[in-house]
Amino acid sequence: MGLLRLRDLAYSLYERRLTAALAGKPLPGHIGVLVDGNRRWAREMGFVNPNDGHLVGAERVKQLFRWCDDVGIGHVTVWLLSTDNLSRPAAELNPLLQIIEDLVTELAADEAPWRLRMVGALDLLPASHAAALKAAEERTATRTGGAQVNLAICYGGRREIADAVRSLLHEYARAGLSLEDVAEQLDVDHIAEHLYTKGQPDPELVIRTSGEQRLGGFLLWQSAYSEFYFCDVNWPGFRRVDFLRALRSYALRQRRFGA
Repeated sequence: MGLLRLRDLAYSLYERRLTAALAGKPLPGHIGVLVDGNRRWAREMGFVNPNDGHLVGAERVKQLFRWCDDVGIGHVTVWLLSTDNLSRPAAELNPLLQIIEDLVTELAADEAPWRLRMVGALDLLPASHAAALKAAEERTATRTGGAQVNLAICYGGRREIADAVRSLLHEYARAGLSLEDVAEQLDVDHIAEHLYTKGQPDPELVIRTSGEQRLGGFLLWQSAYSEFYFCDVNWPGFRRVDFLRALRSYALRQRRFGA
């Protein structure tokens, strides 16, 4: 038996052990994932074009959603493109935007089970890309077979909060309220009702790959009481074993919610 087959067998056995260990344990109903390290993975693997890392990373995103369905996680938020990423050179950004559009189109295909929601400032994208993403969201609006998938594209946590407050102020203005009235009535629940993820539970677990131990602006409001799991593996190399390890780490924690 070759070394590769032995390694695959070892991983398969380890996956089974991890899966069995999670039986009856508390699992998150909503996870957020920062899919970081695509370009670094491409360099480490000897690819000249960093978009090769993004292509492999896109395939891994689809696998992630299947893993979530397998264990019954109902909500997943994945950060695919930040507002800061828009400053990248066109030679890198344009292919990345097409990879994201192609991924979203595949996720919206008839045979896929996921309901998609775009969370971010799509108006910052070229019109053709924005239209394709919105069409994919509409196409999946009535699905119930898989997880609710939030795709954070042109997303920034500070911008989301600013957009939520702006939307709330417009709502109050339509109701004829003065700024003084707004100041008296405004509370955190009102702002939460205008976030991109409104109507959904906050993520109990946030995973970041590539070894970086920071949020970088991801779900700043929603992650106030989240548990965090930082993985040294770059995103294209993230395996089901790594996913199960993150769930095991979560299951072993005692959540205190600030108490």
